[in-house]
Amino acid sequence: MSTIHWFFSIGMLMLARGLAVSTLARLPVTSAIIYLGVGLFLGPAGLHVFSFDPIGQSHLLETLTEIAVLVSLFSAGVKMPVPIRWPRWVPALRLAWLSMSISVALVAAFSVWVLGLPLGGGILLGAILAPTDPVLATDVQVRHPDDRDELRFTLTCEAGMNDGSAFPFVMLGLGLLGVHELGEFGLQWLAVEVVWATFGAILIGALGGYAVGRVGWLLRGREPKHEVLDDLVGLGLIAVVYAVTVLCMAWGFLAVFAAGVALRHTELAASGAHKDGQGLLVPEAPPTNPAPNAQAPLSVSSESLVFKEHIERLSELTLVLLLGGMLTIQSWTWHTGLTALFLFVVARPLSVVLGLLGCGRSPRVTSMIAWFGVRGIGSLYYLMYAINHALPPDLARELSQITIAVIMLSILVHGLSVKPLLDRFWRRRKNNPG
Repeated sequence: MSTIHWFFSIGMLMLARGLAVSTLARLPVTSAIIYLGVGLFLGPAGLHVFSFDPIGQSHLLETLTEIAVLVSLFSAGVKMPVPIRWPRWVPALRLAWLSMSISVALVAAFSVWVLGLPLGGGILLGAILAPTDPVLATDVQVRHPDDRDELRFTLTCEAGMNDGSAFPFVMLGLGLLGVHELGEFGLQWLAVEVVWATFGAILIGALGGYAVGRVGWLLRGREPKHEVLDDLVGLGLIAVVYAVTVLCMAWGFLAVFAAGVALRHTELAASGAHKDGQGLLVPEAPPTNPAPNAQAPLSVSSESLVFKEHIERLSELTLVLLLGGMLTIQSWTWHTGLTALFLFVVARPLSVVLGLLGCGRSPRVTSMIAWFGVRGIGSLYYLMYAINHALPPDLARELSQITIAVIMLSILVHGLSVKPLLDRFWRRRKNNPG
């Protein structure tokens, strides 16, 4: 399609999504399914009005998915309840690191023994498919900064962290394929890409969020009144933290999530927020009879959140539409279907159950977490990253077919089940809180 046709197609989707928001909210499906349906209808599997080659356009697609994931991770970070309390965060940490590792190992074993991939290719496929997605999983994630729901918090926190925890396995897979240096006995990989890249990212992100939070609050307290453009400050924080972290050879995705968490904590602490019954910071209640010209205190974390959510919606629409243009009849093989089935029914549930052992999560919550491991834009980014780092062409084509088909099936399966299952979950919990 020409540029004008793209303007028309995406513009029509945006108009339809914006004007029919109430109608779509009542449908038992997610908006991603509608975007995917349009993409399939117009793409090679339908009318073939357009097609999109993920390998030929891998650099463009890596950049688009990178931006979408960064914005989504920052939004997730600023919605996290603060301060960090280990009893509350431990389940999400175990999901993001322990369950992630188990899932990668299971998919790698399946890939080697069933699909016939080399060990490096199996680990790489596991790393691509293991992370849950922060972009497409908005229906099961924290909805606003004061959301205290246990299920949504755990899924959001997991998605925020496992986009960083997957990267060491991506590099391990590339190393075993001979296109990345692991060092003798893998010591370089362990020291740099596991230890430093993880803890360095958290440190850089936390310092960046703290610094911007303090500077923004101090500027607002100056007289005469000092204005701050929250949207630009938020986007600038994402870009600077990500760039500095990558230059320091650490994981930028994890740093951006940490920056969002630190920014919100810093601004709440500076505003004199108090702790609620769970020990979490909550903003001070506004005065009952405010002065006529009084304005509520502003913060970068809250004021920029609406703009970030708009970017998330646009990214979801565009990338899922492109996904429909990547799918061809050749994408559907027994490899793709069997991999999706193994991931959804075996790898994800088993890794979640093992990762949450001893955490005190009820079987009902654990089963919901085990099912809603949505795969999406993050997996597409890791695939493009691997392709652009000298992944062998034949393996790149096979991994592309599997990954794209799995993402599409995840959008369909999870998108069709999320609203009915959540409605049933809330009703049962309301009737039986135990």
